[in-house]
Amino acid sequence: MDLLILKDLVVVLAASVLIIYVCHKLKLPSVVGFLLTGVLIGPGGLSLVKNGGTVRTLAEIGVVMLLFTIGLEFEPARLKRIRRNFLMGGSLQLGLTIVVCVAILTGVLGLSFREALFYGFLISLSSTAVVLKILGDRGETDSPQGRISLGILIFQDLAIVPMIALVPVLVNAGTVSAVAIAVRFALSAAAVAGVFVLARFLMPFVLNVVVRTRVREVFLIATLFLCLGMALLTSSLGLSLALGAFLAGVLLAESAYSHQVVSDILPFKDVFNSLFFIAVGMLLDLGAVGRFLPLVLVLVAAVLIVKTFAVVMTVGILGYGPRVAVVTGLALAQIGEFSFVLAGVGRANGFLAGDIFQAFIASSILTILATPFFIKASPKLADFGSRKLHWKKRVEERKPSRGLEGHLIIAGYGLNGKNLAHVLKEAGIPYVILELNPVAVREAAAEGEPIIYGDVSRRTILEEAGIGRAKGIVFAISDPLMTQRGVKAVKTINPEVFVIVRTRYASEIDLLLGLGADDVIPEEFETSIEIFTRVLEKYHIPRNLVEAQVKVLRGECYGMLRGACDAIRPVTERIADLLAAGTAETYFVGRGAWPAGRTLGNLDLRGRTGSTVIAVVRGEESFTSPGADFKIEEQDMLVLVASHRDIDRAFSYLATGDWDGPSGEGGGA
Repeated sequence: MDLLILKDLVVVLAASVLIIYVCHKLKLPSVVGFLLTGVLIGPGGLSLVKNGGTVRTLAEIGVVMLLFTIGLEFEPARLKRIRRNFLMGGSLQLGLTIVVCVAILTGVLGLSFREALFYGFLISLSSTAVVLKILGDRGETDSPQGRISLGILIFQDLAIVPMIALVPVLVNAGTVSAVAIAVRFALSAAAVAGVFVLARFLMPFVLNVVVRTRVREVFLIATLFLCLGMALLTSSLGLSLALGAFLAGVLLAESAYSHQVVSDILPFKDVFNSLFFIAVGMLLDLGAVGRFLPLVLVLVAAVLIVKTFAVVMTVGILGYGPRVAVVTGLALAQIGEFSFVLAGVGRANGFLAGDIFQAFIASSILTILATPFFIKASPKLADFGSRKLHWKKRVEERKPSRGLEGHLIIAGYGLNGKNLAHVLKEAGIPYVILELNPVAVREAAAEGEPIIYGDVSRRTILEEAGIGRAKGIVFAISDPLMTQRGVKAVKTINPEVFVIVRTRYASEIDLLLGLGADDVIPEEFETSIEIFTRVLEKYHIPRNLVEAQVKVLRGECYGMLRGACDAIRPVTERIADLLAAGTAETYFVGRGAWPAGRTLGNLDLRGRTGSTVIAVVRGEESFTSPGADFKIEEQDMLVLVASHRDIDRAFSYLATGDWDGPSGEGGGA
C-alpha cells in the first residue's frame, strides 16, 4: 500500500476537522471551512499534502456524485411549486449576468466574444451549498427571498450541463465553421438522447432485479454502478463525466426507489464533495495571488456588483419590491461551486491559462467567504435600497374598505394565512391580508380577497391596512427578521392591538414576547403538544387532565418544553398516579354490535379481560352496579373500570368478540 497517499488523506481529514470546527463556532458555512483547509494545506500554503493529484481525483468523483444528486432532485412536482422563480427567474438572472459580462469584457477589456461568453458562464453561477445552508440556518428558506433563491439556484445547477457541453464548442469557434459546430452539437445531443433512451429502458429492469434481492449492499453497489457507469459512458462519447451522472440521477428520480437512493448515496456525496472543495482550495497559490492582489480585489468587487445588479433586476421583473430584491441579490452575489467545475473544463480546453486561473480561484473564494457577512447585513442594506429604488407596482390589489374597524390583519397568505382567512370569512369577521408575493396577491385579488401588496414591517403599509383601528394582527410569514421588525412596528403604532405570532423555532419566543407579541405559537412545540395529547388519550387519561396539562404548557409559554419552569409537575404527578392505579372509560354499543342482546354474565368481561362494568347508561336512565343477569341493548353506554392494559383488552373484546385466555389461546363469546 502507498503510505504516502494514506498520509495525505489523514492530513486532509485532520485539518478539515479543526478548521470546520472553528468555522462552526464563527457560524460560517462548512464550504468556507473546506476551501480554507485546501488553501492552508495545499502547495500554495503550508505544503502539508505532497500528492495533490490523489485529492483532485477523489474530488472529480465528488463532482460526479454532486451532479447525480442534482439529477435525483429534478422532480416535476418540486419544480412545479417554484416554476415561476425557476423558469422566469433563473433564465433572467443567467441571461442578464452573461449579457452584462460579455458587454463589459468585449467593450471595455477587448476580449474575444468566446472568451467573454465563457467568463460570463463562470460568473453567472452562484453557490447552492452556501446560500441554502445560510438561509436554512436563518429560517428564511420559505421566505420570499428564500423561494426566489431556490428557484434561481436550481436553474443554475441544471444550466451547468449545457455549459459544460458548450465549452469545447467555444474553443473551436474561431477555427471551425458554424455548420461544423452545429453538426457536432447535434451529434452530441443525439448521443445524449440515445444514452437517455437506452438507460430509460434498461435502468428500471436492472433496479427491479436488484430490489428483488432484498440485499441492501447489492442495492447500494448497484446505485454507485449506475452513477459512475453512466458518467463513464458519456465520457467515452466525448462528453463530460458530470453529464452522464446527471442523466442517471434524472432517470432514477422517476423511480419509486429515488428516496432510498438519496439516503444511501448521501454519505458518499458529502465526503467526496468535501474533498472537491478542499481540492479547489489547494489550487490557490497564495504567492501568485500576492503579486496581483489589487487585480483580485477589483475582480471581487466587479463580480459582486454585476451579480447583485442582475439579481436585483430579475427580482424586480418578477414583481417583488426593492427589499426582497436587494436581500436576494446579496445572497446570490458569490461565484458558486459549479463555476470551479466549469473552470476545470475550461482550463483543460485552453481557457484560464496561467495567472488568470489563479486570479479566478482567488476572487471566487473571496466572494464565497464574503457571502455570510453580506447576507447578515442585507436587511439594513435592503432598507437603504428600498429608499433609493422606486419601482412602480405592477400588482393588482383589492383594497380593503376604509371604514373597517375591529378587523384582523393577516400578515402572509401562505397555507396558514389562507386557512385563517377562510375561517374568518365563514365566521363573518372582517380581515385584511398583507402579502409580498405578487403572484399570490394577484390570485387572491381575483378571488375577491381584501389584500394589500406590501411589507408588514413598513409603517405606511400597516397604516394602509388600518392598524390603528384593528383588533389584532396575526403574523403567518416565514421570515423571522421581518416578523420581528413587524411586531415592533405594530406595537409602536398601536400598543393596544393584539399580536399573535407563528414561529418555527422555540428560541424566538422570548425575543418576540419582548418586542410586544401577546401570543407566540411555536410550530415545533404545538406539534409536540398534539402528539402528547393523542398519546395520553391512548392511555385513557381523563380529558380534563389532558386539557389541564395543555393549558399549563401554553400558559407558561412552553416553559417545561424549553426547560424553563417546573409549573406542570402537579398535573404530571396526577397523570402518573392514574397510569399506575388504572382508569375509567366508556364504551358505546352501536347498532348491530355483537354484545347487544347478551347479559353481562354471558360477556364475562371481568373473567376474560379483567375489566368491570360499574354502570350502564341507557338514554336518560342510568343503571349502577348492574348484576350478571343485566341484559345489554343497542345504544347502551358501558362504564368500565380497569387498568390501562385491561381496558384495551376489553375494548378489543367488545369490538370483535375475540379474547385471549389465560394461556393466550383465543376464545369466542
